[in-house]
Amino acid sequence: MSLQEEMSPSAQVQESKPVALVTKTAPSQTNQNDTSDGPESDDPVPHLHAKTFLAVFAVCLIYIAQLISLVGAGAQGQTIASHFSSPTQSIWFSAPITILTVVLGPITSQAADYWGRKWFLVIPTFLGGGAGSLIVSRAPSMPIAILGFAIIGIGFGSQPLLHVVTSEVLPRRWRAWGQAADMASNTLGAAVGLYVGGALNRTGDPRGEGFRVYFLINMAVYVMAAALCWWVYNPPKRILQKSLSTKEKLARLDWGGYFFLAVGLVLFSVGLSYSKNPCEWRDPQVWATFAVGMLFVTGLVLHETWMKKDGMFHHELFTGNRNFAVAMFCVFSEGVAFFAANTYFAFEVSVLYESDALLVGVRYSLIMIIAAVFACLTGWYCAATRRVKSATFAAFGLFMAFFICMATTTRRTNTPTWGYTILLGSALGATLTTLVTVAQLSTPPELISVASGLIISIRSLGGTVGLAIYNALFHDVMKNLGSNVGKVVVPLGISPDDVEMFVTALEAQDHKTLEAIAGVTADIIVAGAIALQDTFVVAFRHVWIAGACFVALAAVVSLLLFDPKKGFNMHIDASVEKEEDLYSV
Repeated sequence: MSLQEEMSPSAQVQESKPVALVTKTAPSQTNQNDTSDGPESDDPVPHLHAKTFLAVFAVCLIYIAQLISLVGAGAQGQTIASHFSSPTQSIWFSAPITILTVVLGPITSQAADYWGRKWFLVIPTFLGGGAGSLIVSRAPSMPIAILGFAIIGIGFGSQPLLHVVTSEVLPRRWRAWGQAADMASNTLGAAVGLYVGGALNRTGDPRGEGFRVYFLINMAVYVMAAALCWWVYNPPKRILQKSLSTKEKLARLDWGGYFFLAVGLVLFSVGLSYSKNPCEWRDPQVWATFAVGMLFVTGLVLHETWMKKDGMFHHELFTGNRNFAVAMFCVFSEGVAFFAANTYFAFEVSVLYESDALLVGVRYSLIMIIAAVFACLTGWYCAATRRVKSATFAAFGLFMAFFICMATTTRRTNTPTWGYTILLGSALGATLTTLVTVAQLSTPPELISVASGLIISIRSLGGTVGLAIYNALFHDVMKNLGSNVGKVVVPLGISPDDVEMFVTALEAQDHKTLEAIAGVTADIIVAGAIALQDTFVVAFRHVWIAGACFVALAAVVSLLLFDPKKGFNMHIDASVEKEEDLYSV
């Protein structure tokens, strides 16, 4: 065997079987794609111990910390931005996190095959998540707060490895359970973020300092998660991790792809974000930035297609079967849907129905609780039946029903929105569980890290694109807020010159300023508030309709999936336990 053959990914898997604790030859890619029920795999049943479950818990704790940050950027974002007198700039809290997840995810996933998984989990969690949370908690201005969220985003670069570890250390038959654990920790982190954030800022007062305590708590969770992962997750070294020099490892990374992806995505997202906020499409700041971003994205496509066939978009991921490509499209759409709900559901509830931030958090947390339950139910269903297609289609159907229902909301539909949380929670719990499972089972075992990096990055890309689209649609309506309110309050006695001050005070719930405006009465404030809420209703409706379009298409595409039943076996790809401990009687 030549040196080049020895260093190939396939050779790595073959020669690393003792290290990965593989007791029998892994099922071939062809067998994994077999949809027949067939006999159960004859792999011996492993006996897992606390060491394995602690490793799973450690990465789940990292997920909890990340979701506390993401909820802080979303549900708390409007309050933080208003605190710094920049309410229209709240998108720049979530955007750096989603952009860096997309950019760093594939880099981290590919590098982890050469340097191991552990330190790509521990270091970004501690220095990215922990330090970034500290910066946000101490931020004296809007730019520093955005910087803090950008540093937090560095920690999100390890997110694909969370899905890799929970899959690699468990039997493949339990892979859906591992992804359900990831999803449950995802929802638990979101629920904790909502409760803590709501409790610290119940009135939604922009002058409050509750967000500072929130991110100090977030920092503590990051530090604890990093320490636990450092202590309990000690996998055996991979063959390439030991055999290649640092120079050889660096040469194998897809530097050209990273460059095109990072520059293209940032410019693409910034261009979309500026659209209607505050610039029009004809403004060069929008179209020129967007066009240059698309040029780099085109360069990425050309580079990955013809110049780097074993890079971020490794060609073996797409030549085996259609499942991985279908899963990527569906995950992209799920990212679009999730970030719509994460950013705008709590926002709408706070504007139209609840003035108590804690009650807003309680309502949204119901989504998270339901999602955790449905993630576990979906994990059980996939493990028991070895099927993923029907559950995926049903989940996107529930997503579509949620968006349709939310598009019909008005100022008077407070009670029905409680029921809509069931639709969203069940959809969120099922989609990521099934899609990551089917993507991992439909790819070669040696490419599970690269595959997971692509899946999670594509999800965040969906969120980035979705946020930019939603932001443009939302602000296209909200730019008419002043004129809408003015049409109502000027005939009642407010001077046209005071309308802007009136609207600003009304948005900030600044009663002292409102009372100081000449001619203002309680009836005028009520009439202005109704006009303000009606404008928000239309803006939110545009967001929900856009989200419904994406998930409707994803529901149709999900029907192209097939069930990789032979892949659901008792084989373990990379156990953290010794073989004699796993299979001893």
